[in-house]
Amino acid sequence: MNLSIYFTPLGVTPNDVSGKTVIVVDVLRTTTTIVSALESGARAVLPAATAEEAARLAQNLERDAVLLAGERGMDRIDSFALGNSPLEMTPETVQGKTIVMATTNGTGALTTVEAGQVVLVGAVVNFSAVVERAKSLFEEHDEMVILCSGREKQFALEDAYAAGRFAQALIPGRKRRAAGLNDAAIAALELVRRYGDKWKRAIGASAAARALKKGGYKADVAMATEVDTSDLVPEYSERLVTVPNRG
Repeated sequence: MNLSIYFTPLGVTPNDVSGKTVIVVDVLRTTTTIVSALESGARAVLPAATAEEAARLAQNLERDAVLLAGERGMDRIDSFALGNSPLEMTPETVQGKTIVMATTNGTGALTTVEAGQVVLVGAVVNFSAVVERAKSLFEEHDEMVILCSGREKQFALEDAYAAGRFAQALIPGRKRRAAGLNDAAIAALELVRRYGDKWKRAIGASAAARALKKGGYKADVAMATEVDTSDLVPEYSERLVTVPNRG
């Protein structure tokens, strides 16, 4: 079993993920917001690397069926209907809509791994559901990549810790000795050793969490650190994030 973690999308190539299961993590806040949107009945989320690309993509969709969402510098992009807050993704707002989203870190990470065989959207809020789905895929294909979105192309504590928690759950105990782990995976597991199972403590210690709280998004951080509030496992395929086989 081979598991690689990348702390940012920088330098990740299609060859790094081709034919592999990938979990993309941006705890604060993109992957959490995507789960929230789909939980509230959004039809799909279409990630874009930039605000300009998001606006172009939205023009090709029915006006009444699409909402633009995204942030730069934590705050909602001017002219966009929504920002990057999971609290904004209410059923009244997003039910039946396609959300075209552009964020500073998370949506770019998703578009980086289009070559992955199966790309899962992971967060704290759907942690156990993603682990269950990823375990079966890992056993089938023997290869796994966990991509952290990072913070402005740099290491982000909250994503690295979450990646370590996924790695710990996917390769428990003594199995790790025989597993093929890259150095980032080893380092992420050491972070888990440092913080234990305290999601709020680990994520709250991050620079991103401190900045969000200072910027007025304390409630977003609180929501993003609630464990297993959703059993959805969104997948990114053919440019869309959806929940496959949802009734």
